[in-house]
Amino acid sequence: MHHRFPFRLAVPAVATLLALTGCTGETVQGRPGASGVRDPFFPKAGNGGYQVEHYSLDLDYDPADGLLHATAVITARAEQGLSSFNLDLSGLEVEGVSVQGVGARFNRSGNELTVRPAEDLERGEVFRTEVDYSGRPKALTDPDGSEEGWIVTPGGKGAVGVGEPVGSMAWFPGNHHPSDKATYDITVTVPHGYEAVSNGELRFRTEETEQTEETEETEGGDGRTAFAWHSAEPMASYLATVAIGKFKVTTGRTASGIPVYTAVAPGEAAASGAALARLPEMVEWGIGRFGPYPFSTTGAIVLPAHSLGYALETQTRPVFPGAPGSQELVLHELAHQWFGNSVSPKSWKDMWLNEGFATYAEWLWSEDHGGPSAQEHFDAYVAGDTRVDGEAGSDWGAFPPAAPRNPKEISGSPVYGRGAMVLQRVRQEVGDEKFFALVRGWAADHRHGNASTADFTAYAERKTGRDLTDVWDVWLYGKDRPKASKASKAPEASTDPKAPQAPKTP
Repeated sequence: MHHRFPFRLAVPAVATLLALTGCTGETVQGRPGASGVRDPFFPKAGNGGYQVEHYSLDLDYDPADGLLHATAVITARAEQGLSSFNLDLSGLEVEGVSVQGVGARFNRSGNELTVRPAEDLERGEVFRTEVDYSGRPKALTDPDGSEEGWIVTPGGKGAVGVGEPVGSMAWFPGNHHPSDKATYDITVTVPHGYEAVSNGELRFRTEETEQTEETEETEGGDGRTAFAWHSAEPMASYLATVAIGKFKVTTGRTASGIPVYTAVAPGEAAASGAALARLPEMVEWGIGRFGPYPFSTTGAIVLPAHSLGYALETQTRPVFPGAPGSQELVLHELAHQWFGNSVSPKSWKDMWLNEGFATYAEWLWSEDHGGPSAQEHFDAYVAGDTRVDGEAGSDWGAFPPAAPRNPKEISGSPVYGRGAMVLQRVRQEVGDEKFFALVRGWAADHRHGNASTADFTAYAERKTGRDLTDVWDVWLYGKDRPKASKASKAPEASTDPKAPQAPKTP
């Protein structure tokens, strides 16, 4: 490394200001990175000036007192010369920060942790930032009123970290916007008797037991167990999770050999059995419909009932708030592994690319397993017929799926239902062969990347060779509730030569 101008601070308040404004008599090589990426709905989410390549998180958590002691090592590449940069972190006490192994100055303002390296970082430089922090992580409230962040499960006997859209900053510092994806190593140390489940593959677990006369009769003694998880494929931080509890763990493989790891809370196993039993089949079905599974492992986490108000597609291991109520819910979260997790949105305004595809996957699963076809689901939405689809009566026409009006609406009904209707309208226009080639191509050509609505519309027209302007103008961007004038034009589903030949069971 060759740093021309060391960043030294003799008098913190004055020298910092002078150094950042270039008034010290030296030519400052770097400049501060932005404190947000100007997302249309979460402008302070993420940070400018760098891209993270890898997170290494070492978390030590005790459910008895809710204390977290942690170290985050963040490997990133500078996209500009940096005199300072920001990390997103909510609450928690920062005990020390170093950059490239050298102590760095830092300060907190709201959810921003500003770091000032001892020397400016050069454009293109790969640098390591280490943050030691601790405290009792908290839940955050979304614009739609739901909770995310760090959630203590009922009874106080466990916890879960979930992050959509920005809750991951409640338990680790980072660049918390889906446009910055990275690989992860997450090691979680918990008392004996607890499991710690995260994304990716379990590399190892180590146990240390220290029994004393006072602790011999307590559960697990004084021992601790460390679980080391590795995610080799890029992941947006909102998809990272850690679940701590007394889970029953089951392992297996899908028919094509993909490892399956499920963790189910006590009391939820019986009710979860039927839906989770079909998880390997669902993955193989998804491979047939959408192309190769994008990750090296799959599975699920079932929390104690009422832990959360929603299920979440956390990468490789979706989280369910109690036993999944239906196989369609499991299928929805698994479909996100292709659409949302592997192909992630460029901004939170593009959420229909996640939820519309996952909802449409539910319709396809139904179509392929003896239930209503995708066209029948489409018609039910138009008619508000809940006999076919329990969601059909919801207000899918309230706003265009590609143009939610505020952060609350990124989880609104049009993003899900009307998003799926957009895909069915494309299918009506181009026929099954071109449509399913489009779906598989989208997943393959944007694998482990990010994409916007504009990327999709351009790709769809290029891939199918059709002008789909009317579909986009009316169904994707149109402010008025669309008419179903072309609903009867759907081709027969069986024309797709690559569709899996699943048994026709309800």
